[in-house]
Amino acid sequence: MLNATMPAPRTPTEADALDDHALVRAAVGGDMQAYERLYRRHSPRLYAVLWRLCGGQAARAEDALQEAFLQAWKALPGFRFDSSLGTWLHRLGVNAALMELRANATWQACDAGEEGREHVATLAAHERCAGTALDLERALDTLPPRARAVLVLHDIEGWKHQEIADQLQMAVGSSKAQLHRARGLLRARLGETA
Repeated sequence: MLNATMPAPRTPTEADALDDHALVRAAVGGDMQAYERLYRRHSPRLYAVLWRLCGGQAARAEDALQEAFLQAWKALPGFRFDSSLGTWLHRLGVNAALMELRANATWQACDAGEEGREHVATLAAHERCAGTALDLERALDTLPPRARAVLVLHDIEGWKHQEIADQLQMAVGSSKAQLHRARGLLRARLGETA
């Protein structure tokens, strides 16, 4: 079922990185087919991250993906390959998703201390079969947006707390606290006691 909503991301290869250089040069020169190839190569993995950051809301993830690629198109002439193209696109996508979440009123409302905790506690529990990926995705969707963002960026994407804090405009300690909170809520949602 998850594969129906998200294409399986593939791992980039060294040949992809070399091809990315050529495709970027061609796209900067106005070759739309080259840019389309970059989109097709990088969008599935980026969409998977954005889908998680957006709480499984496909429309939001698609909006963030499109915004990231629009920004990339505008900034592509200045791309210097200091990092891989995939890393750069990833950062643009995460920024777009986080901007969307910041603009959404529930971003603040769901993170409002006790009121936010009460809101999380009232969310309906899903029928679950312990240990399935679908259960994890569903549980992840129920997390408050900031806690979900920290968990996805730290535990799934491998970001450091300082990077998360900078990106989400919070203190490093807040990032660590949100991660602890998110993990605890996930354990509760999945029925774990430890």
